[in-house]
Amino acid sequence: MKAIVFGGSGFIGSYVADELTNRKFDVTIFDLKESLYCRENQKMIIGNILDVDLVLDSIKGFDIVYNFAGLADIDEAINNPIDTIKLNILGNANIMEACIQNMVKRFVFASSIYVFSKKGLFYGISKQSSERFVDAYLERFNLEYTIIRYGSLYGPRADHRNGIYRLLKQAIEKGRIVYRGDSEDTREYIHVRDAAALSVDILDDKYKNKHLILTGVEKYKYDELLKMISEIFENKIEVEYSCDNMDGHYTITPYAFHPTIGKKLVSNSYVDLGQGLLECIADIHNDVHGKSQDFNIRL
Repeated sequence: MKAIVFGGSGFIGSYVADELTNRKFDVTIFDLKESLYCRENQKMIIGNILDVDLVLDSIKGFDIVYNFAGLADIDEAINNPIDTIKLNILGNANIMEACIQNMVKRFVFASSIYVFSKKGLFYGISKQSSERFVDAYLERFNLEYTIIRYGSLYGPRADHRNGIYRLLKQAIEKGRIVYRGDSEDTREYIHVRDAAALSVDILDDKYKNKHLILTGVEKYKYDELLKMISEIFENKIEVEYSCDNMDGHYTITPYAFHPTIGKKLVSNSYVDLGQGLLECIADIHNDVHGKSQDFNIRL
């Protein structure tokens, strides 16, 4: 089976490409830039999802198409509505059109739990709109799909757009964390490798034309999360809440009424948050200070 991963150079996309390769898929990555994690047995296409002809040509011969491409950062999307529309809606439609013309067996769309919410502004609206288009493409053109609504991901390979990455980098570089929000803010974090494994499990026929929710199995308030991070650093980290009004971000739940209900998909085994944080800290520490320096943080 052949699979192409649009946005495969990014955080979740690169892990899904790896998981597909691990399961013996013939994998191609399509992205604006070369993937730092592209394996020798993976192919790479440099391109833009707004390039209709290139997208059409790139999908030829593929059975499975994943779309992780577009603006994934809520703050960036809030400040760039036109780019959000182009990349998250039009770009996704370009890929689906190419899927139809190439008779792709399954289209997998990376959505967000913000589709349930009145938060997220242009980002949430773009995901809601694209989901409606995906449903319509099934009805009109019989393009079979699976929609995955991702929650709060974390893990190695993340960058400044990732919430936990920003917290841990502050701790490592400054010995201090300033969180722009309230201590009661709550998230269900899921390690990116767990998310990637589930993102390939959904290729089973029972997940055809389904909307799935993919988040962690445990809820953590930011007060608990930041205390955990502080303890990992032997309580040497100063924590401060700025209580800024974070436009577009939710506090406890993203959910508001939405007519299309999704089923939550969970794994029987998963990476413990504490162990996952340690892995992230080691990864960021190596980037900041280099692998030659000692790293002795204990859980």
